[in-house]
Amino acid sequence: MDVEYKNVATDKAALKEMLTYSKGERDVPVIVEGGEVTIGFGGT
Repeated sequence: MDVEYKNVATDKAALKEMLTYSKGERDVPVIVEGGEVTIGFGGT
């Protein structure tokens, strides 16, 4: 399985992408796997 880490603190494009997946929430991590999005350590 390939994993790609993005630093949203230093990469503005990655931050914008994260906010798209998280519907504007600034909660990390945002994990996208197989079209499914998991936000935060609690897995919501």
